[in-house]
Amino acid sequence: MAKQVLSLSLLLVFLFHCTTTSGQPAQAPTLPAVAPAAPANAPAPPGPPDVTKILQKVGGFTILIRLLKSTGVADQLRGQLNDSNIRFTLFAPNDNAFSNLKAGTLNSLNNEEKVRLIQFHILPTYYTLENFQTVSNPVRTQAGDNKPGDYPLNVTSVGSQVNISTGLVNASVSGTLYSNFQLAIYQVDKVLLPLDLFVAKPPSPAPAPAPTKPKPKKTTAGASPKTSTTATPTVVNSGATSLATHGILVSLGVAVFIATFSL
Repeated sequence: MAKQVLSLSLLLVFLFHCTTTSGQPAQAPTLPAVAPAAPANAPAPPGPPDVTKILQKVGGFTILIRLLKSTGVADQLRGQLNDSNIRFTLFAPNDNAFSNLKAGTLNSLNNEEKVRLIQFHILPTYYTLENFQTVSNPVRTQAGDNKPGDYPLNVTSVGSQVNISTGLVNASVSGTLYSNFQLAIYQVDKVLLPLDLFVAKPPSPAPAPAPTKPKPKKTTAGASPKTSTTATPTVVNSGATSLATHGILVSLGVAVFIATFSL
């Protein structure tokens, strides 16, 4: 009887232990450590505006892009725009504007003149369309002097219409292609032709000849200066002549008389 009680007690203890162990939650399996993800590379800051890429994106400016590249003006602009304090305004004629030029216009220019032509379309200041209402004419361009006969450019604004005059061409702004705080690009309907390149200048007057000094006369050594001699007129005494003549006649008369009586 005692053995049965002991066996029953052991059985109860065993069942209690199993119940307690099965009631505890199972431990989650240990996962391998995962390294933190590397942060993504920060985007590079945007570079300066690229004029040729802007024009390529818009389309229709093949000739202008070619001139910007061949003259080196595109690289010059990009280099200068690295300085955020430098700003520009570009008047951009499209391919249609170039096709309206007289045949041979571009071919008549040498490389330096093509540079001047493209620079004439660039203002060294950033202008909004509203700024043209109060601009002081003639405006200065990258081509150089704005004196009459050289590279003057006049920009006037009436309402929303902006007009440009070179003294040879009258053009209009037909749209804004690009504008930020540093660069503005406006489409124009004509190529801007400067007077200095397309109007013949009058020839410069020939310089007056320098006055010539008279050469001194050469004199030979030992030569005495010439003296002028004045002929002295011979004064004939009319009274003495008359007496001489009278004496001769008397003498002849006497001789004739004596000869008569001697016969």
